[in-house]
Amino acid sequence: MRAKITYFLTAAVLVVYFVLVGSRGLMLIEQGTWLTVSFGAAVLVLPVIGIWFLWMNTRFVTRANQLAAELEAEGGLPVDELERDQYGRILRDSADEVFARRKAETEDAPGDWRTWFRLAVAYHDARDTPRARKAMQRAIALHQAHANA
Repeated sequence: MRAKITYFLTAAVLVVYFVLVGSRGLMLIEQGTWLTVSFGAAVLVLPVIGIWFLWMNTRFVTRANQLAAELEAEGGLPVDELERDQYGRILRDSADEVFARRKAETEDAPGDWRTWFRLAVAYHDARDTPRARKAMQRAIALHQAHANA
């Protein structure tokens, strides 16, 4: 729950920032000189990119959460079997061991979104965020393809 609150607060702050930057860009354009119009147009690009980025991330998180809910309803969420140090951080060897099992599971069933979801969790536990995101994107794509079929 704390993560959701933080995400929504951050998103709200970004939206306010985009509005402020966008209004400054429009003010520059209204000045009417070639220099201010150029700067205003350049400034307006930033909120557009930011809104697109925020939208894509929100969509990704929403879809990943939907997969997690569906997997939980099936009883297929990965069990937390990781060893931790005295501060609660995941031990690298433990994460690598679980990752190897999840990778083998995914290689045995590459068309199953559930295995890709569990692999994404294993990547995340192993602190490999870019690969975790790609694996989750693959899980989302497979789930959508399965739902559309």
